[in-house]
Amino acid sequence: MKKEVEETVLNGEQFPVKFGRIGFRKNFQFNAMWNGTLYATKQVEAIAIQENNDWIAITVITNFF
Repeated sequence: MKKEVEETVLNGEQFPVKFGRIGFRKNFQFNAMWNGTLYATKQVEAIAIQENNDWIAITVITNFF
């Protein structure tokens, strides 16, 4: 999961969120079972802040579809 979060922040779609933070979103091919259901796609959203030249992920949300 760490590599997916890094990939999302580096190459994902950016969007503004509350309190001056930035959201990042990226879809990954999943094609696996999760909680008894087969899903083709895993979407990772990371809410982050920038400190100096680094991004710090505050919240990570994962959706399957």
